[in-house]
Amino acid sequence: MKLYQLKAKQALPISKIEAWNFLSDPKNLAVITPDHMGFTILDGADRPMFQGQIIQYIVRPFAGYSTKWVTEITHVKEGEYFVDEQRFGPYALWHHKHFIKEIDGGVEMEDIIDYKIPFGFLGQLAYPLVVKKQLQQIFEYRETKLNELFGKLEGKKNSLELKSI
Repeated sequence: MKLYQLKAKQALPISKIEAWNFLSDPKNLAVITPDHMGFTILDGADRPMFQGQIIQYIVRPFAGYSTKWVTEITHVKEGEYFVDEQRFGPYALWHHKHFIKEIDGGVEMEDIIDYKIPFGFLGQLAYPLVVKKQLQQIFEYRETKLNELFGKLEGKKNSLELKSI
């Protein structure tokens, strides 16, 4: 079973505190997820983020199919980073690290996601046709939405990379 990795970086002209307050609020995930994903939080987003927090969602990875997704916040360093891991959901593995650091004029947010696709050989066939394209679309939407909400930090290049590791 292959392991994949997504790396995304985005610079925004906001303070570290403002970035942390937005990104560490689980309710804001719905704001930066495309509507067609049918993303709905069921439980666990009623408190500020903490280590051990379980959050349950419904997500529609493609038309006609929705699934429950349960994640746990496994690590939190206030204002610096947090990690969420899938406990139940559409991936065989999902480990998502979120980092925030100050840069000239604002902050740089970095996401590093290590993940595996379920269904063995069939999953590997579907990866380039469905999963990879969908993850690219989700993170491109997220970049656009964050730029709409907070503005764009001029002179800084954002990046998105998906690869096998």
